[in-house]
Amino acid sequence: GGGCGACTVMVSRYNPREKTISHFSANACLLPVCQLHLAAVTTTEGIGSTETRIHPVQERIAKANGSQCGFCTPGMVMSLYALLRNQPQPSLEDIVEALGGNLCRCTGYRPIVDGCKTFCGVRMSVMRHLESLLVDNGVPELFHEGDLLPQDPTQELIFPPELMLMAESQRPLTQTFCGERITWVSPVTLRELVELKAKHPKAPLVLGNTGVGLEMKFKGILHPVIISPTRVPELYEVNKTPDGVWVGAACSLTSLKTLVEKLVRELHEDQVETFSALLQQLRSLGGQQIRNVASLGGNIASAAPNSDLNPVLAAGRCILSVISKGGRREIAVNEDFFVGFGKTALKQDEIILSVFIPVSKRGEFVRAFRQAPRKANALATVTSGMRVRFAQGTDAVEDLAIFYGGVGPCTVGATKTCREVIGRRWNEETLNEAYRLLLDEISLPPSAPGGKVEFRRSLTLSFLFKFNLQMLQKLNEMVASRSSRSEPSWRWQVRPDCSDKRRLTFGTCRSQEVSQGQRGDDLVGRPVMHRSALSQATGEAVYCDDIAGSQGELFLALVTSTRAHAKLIKIDDGEALKLPGVVDAVTAKDIPGKKFRTFTGIDEELVWLPASTLQVTCVGQMVGAVVADTRQHAKQGAAAVKVVYEDLPDRVLTIEEAIEKKSFFKPQREIERGNVTEGFRKADQMLEGEIRIGGQEHFYMETQSMLVVPSGEEKELKVYLSCQHPTYAQSIAETLGIPSNRVSCHVKRMGGAFGGKVTKTSILASITALAAWKTGQAVRCVLERGDDMLITGARHPVLANYKVGFMNDGRIIAADIHVFAKIFTLDVSLVIEKILLHIDNAYSVPNLRGRATACKTNLPSNTAFRGFGVPQSMLVVESVINDVAMKESVVSPPLQIREKNMYKGPSITHYKLQFDPENLLRCWDECLQKADYHSRRTTIAQFNQSNRFKKRGIAVIPIKYGIAFAECFLNQAAALVHIYKDGSVLVSHGGAEMGQGIHTKMQQVASRELRIPVSLIHISETSTNVVPNTCPSAASFGTDANGMAVKMACETLLQRLEPVIREDPKGTWQSWVSWPNVVSLCRGPDTYMDWKKQEGQPYAYFTYGTCCSEVEVDCLTGDYQTLRTDIVMDIGRSINPSIDIGQIEGAFMQGLGLYTMEERKFSPSGMLYPRGPAQYKIPAVCDMPLKFNVYLLAGSSNLHAIYSSKGIGEPVLFLGSSVFFAIKDAVAAARKDVGLGGPFKLDSPACPEETCLACASCFVQMVPVPKPGSFQPWAIDV
Repeated sequence: GGGCGACTVMVSRYNPREKTISHFSANACLLPVCQLHLAAVTTTEGIGSTETRIHPVQERIAKANGSQCGFCTPGMVMSLYALLRNQPQPSLEDIVEALGGNLCRCTGYRPIVDGCKTFCGVRMSVMRHLESLLVDNGVPELFHEGDLLPQDPTQELIFPPELMLMAESQRPLTQTFCGERITWVSPVTLRELVELKAKHPKAPLVLGNTGVGLEMKFKGILHPVIISPTRVPELYEVNKTPDGVWVGAACSLTSLKTLVEKLVRELHEDQVETFSALLQQLRSLGGQQIRNVASLGGNIASAAPNSDLNPVLAAGRCILSVISKGGRREIAVNEDFFVGFGKTALKQDEIILSVFIPVSKRGEFVRAFRQAPRKANALATVTSGMRVRFAQGTDAVEDLAIFYGGVGPCTVGATKTCREVIGRRWNEETLNEAYRLLLDEISLPPSAPGGKVEFRRSLTLSFLFKFNLQMLQKLNEMVASRSSRSEPSWRWQVRPDCSDKRRLTFGTCRSQEVSQGQRGDDLVGRPVMHRSALSQATGEAVYCDDIAGSQGELFLALVTSTRAHAKLIKIDDGEALKLPGVVDAVTAKDIPGKKFRTFTGIDEELVWLPASTLQVTCVGQMVGAVVADTRQHAKQGAAAVKVVYEDLPDRVLTIEEAIEKKSFFKPQREIERGNVTEGFRKADQMLEGEIRIGGQEHFYMETQSMLVVPSGEEKELKVYLSCQHPTYAQSIAETLGIPSNRVSCHVKRMGGAFGGKVTKTSILASITALAAWKTGQAVRCVLERGDDMLITGARHPVLANYKVGFMNDGRIIAADIHVFAKIFTLDVSLVIEKILLHIDNAYSVPNLRGRATACKTNLPSNTAFRGFGVPQSMLVVESVINDVAMKESVVSPPLQIREKNMYKGPSITHYKLQFDPENLLRCWDECLQKADYHSRRTTIAQFNQSNRFKKRGIAVIPIKYGIAFAECFLNQAAALVHIYKDGSVLVSHGGAEMGQGIHTKMQQVASRELRIPVSLIHISETSTNVVPNTCPSAASFGTDANGMAVKMACETLLQRLEPVIREDPKGTWQSWVSWPNVVSLCRGPDTYMDWKKQEGQPYAYFTYGTCCSEVEVDCLTGDYQTLRTDIVMDIGRSINPSIDIGQIEGAFMQGLGLYTMEERKFSPSGMLYPRGPAQYKIPAVCDMPLKFNVYLLAGSSNLHAIYSSKGIGEPVLFLGSSVFFAIKDAVAAARKDVGLGGPFKLDSPACPEETCLACASCFVQMVPVPKPGSFQPWAIDV
């Protein structure tokens, strides 16, 4: 829906009147083809190819390791390409702004920006800040600018001459496009537009399609007639007058931004107040692609309740010129113009022609404010526009306007408050009265849509207070003598705020030296570009949905439950089967084999089972599917299926309800070390607490995708899918009741996975295969983002209770932790066991009891997500450490409490596994040193002492992460290596490529073992008919297992070739080989866990690390910025430092999202609210730490994995919690200023709402808190 930017293209248009060509980026998913007459559309495939010549943009992003899974890379390429076509030498800020509308879930953005910044005018070597990869023994930089293709603007694609000729010669004509259900009309004159609107008053006017397009796609709203006035020139006119500027309603937001930037430069500073306020909002409104097509008039007419621009336009006294068949009139944009949700005072047949933005006058000031879940490209939570005019030379208020968005069904004005303030002096007494009046006037009911009521109400006060501070500053500048005016109580705070002007800088990523004497062509340990990076950047990389369709191919759409706990009375597909293009419907009765899928002993139904439960257990449960000849027809057919329900009592939605009703899964695990009861008795102090950790969407860029093709003579199926565990997907055979040898599953690559493409993918593949089996045709299923988020479940939310006993010096001697996880999934035991096995993290607690309970609720089944419960478990124990440090009687910073309780010397875990924490302590000490922690701690204390409403915090977090599956059978792997007569080598293995670079590393392994160049080695895909019975690519063990299998296979081949080599020692590789090939099975480590004895060796080894992060928090809004992050990781001896550093950065950013941003909200009826990037916010480029340093621990080795490397995919995610605890540190400083000390509750994610309320500012304390149970909340905490 335009929120991720993966489909970004460049649109070019020729203006015959001005003889100019414009280029801009746009989201293809929102770009109507009907609007592209005479436009040239350029995709990444059009600017370069590995077959001909790659473009410098494609090359630099690829070589900077800015492409992992690669699904987002074409969009990144085109966003930068469009920028370069307009600005050949952009600034770093231009690049960050251009990439603001593009999301990446893999890289953490740093390498993408690294590649892009080589285009900046000042020569900046990518590795100048990545000195890590220039190692002491002469290993070269990751890449040199001198090795890159030069950027030559003269060699870019020209605008098609035939389109120029058509634009010059053709007379514009009205265009009409008629579809099955919609008629699209594009007029060319204003008169014709007015007549069309009079004839079709309910028809929407579509310019950028950023509003109507989303309504039609996601809400199913149908508009029989759509009018597109993009070719009406009067709507684009800009007219300047002495009093202001008239801006055409069809002008894009980018055009408006360019215009107001120019006006701010040209006009006197007294005149540009409204323009400056608009510019501030435009910089963060949507992404660049949205701003390029969205229009000013559309933004106003849509009347979004949380509009960024409308409050500023209203406060700035703007006027609309509207036209209809009845004539023209002017309407003021004020509190009377916005009349309800999506409604204005415009008549149905009226069209906004232009918008008048007046210049400001001397003594008049306009300011804009916004708070959003993300700093940029996010719909605002609350916005505001405020204007005040002072009597000349005084602080008397002549006029005041205050407008808000996000606190009602539409933009609202605080007219009563303004009336009371006008005529009074602008001082503390007046403003204190204004806060009280505003709180009464701008009110929200406790159950208001959107929730966050207490937070939103506090923001209205905080914004006014920020306005007050800025006006006091202006008055100080205006009034020469301050003797006539009382000093404000916030005098020391009245100064310019420069923190928002802080710019992105770059840190260091230090690699490791390769072994002395290592061959130059041995690439193990050297930074090697991802093998598919170039093809991903050029768009040539093939993902599941890129596979060409076959004759008669059908498309599948799912029918899902709309009730959380109900009896299914009837499924009626009669109306659906009558629709055009619909071929068939699939339900449980069509399944000839097993109707459920089993994983770790737990069953999950494929679709509704009429013969068994007759119940649905959650909203989003799959109850059937429809197949049709097109995606749209399948979607319409699924919507037409009628399902009759009968609601059942005793619905369970939250963890608390599951605890109350004892709705649990088995097994319920418990582990204890020492004697906790005795430990509590001996402790000097006791502390009890609770923390809630929310779930997290995988948000892989490529949604669940599969194609099932019936083939062969004996009921064979070829299954192409995006899946981490193709062998488990092969269980399709069980569903259909056929042998597994009839089903072959093929995985070329995945556009991200993170654990979300194991169990759910298998179930979806079985349903798709059933449809193909029933119809005898190839069937394709690609979930839309909303359905993917609804069905697939996400990370497990957790509620943890803890009780801890500790000594006065902070040493913890006993702890009892009970973790309740909302699961209802196929991997219950995996998750709750990993929670308990990591409940110690890096700390030795002599008496430790851990209990984990899997709660069964009526919400969609959760599934594995990068860490299998470990990130939740470790956050609990780190919260315990933090709370102990905050006890007034302890008086020690958290860092000292962590150090006192860390494992030291030869140690034993609570499950009786012996290990040496030397590298853990080395990571800790090195991180403190490289982060300059102690000096910065002092600086932060000084900053907090001098700032009342901005606070900084810093936190250092360690990690001890067990690598491998505790279930030994999941650690095995196999590989098949072919050597062909020409010397080329084909490697097949059981690992699936999802961006983690496993294929690249396997090439490096084979290259070293066979002693041949990587160029001779090819890896095609992961396939069950080549390497059968594989294990999932998960648990950070893919390289360990498959790498060893490839190594063993190559060793076997070399042994076979040894006699030939001895006979001809001076021969070449090509002369030695004949037709050898070998399959090798790597058994993996003998891991186990005996839960009865509460002991075992569930992991092969530990990956260690430490992270230090510093943040700055705005205590009035809860907004924060990560100023700096330093990570030191022990990953043994890295096989490929560039890939591993990319994994570290990407995992950290994903953890930052988990702990500080990403919220999953459910309605009281169990419906998931966020269903796409518009509502669910993952970190974007604006959320990168301003300085990001990554170091790999030197001198480390690991005897338990290939080439002494270590698994790295999952562990670093938890280090994102360093930002969470840095925020908590800053919040503690804010609370201290208002007299609040000691431990306090801060749940995860620490989003702006949680952070702001925890700061407990005077404005938060002014907002009344409704009594729980007295209302039904908009959303529930699950």
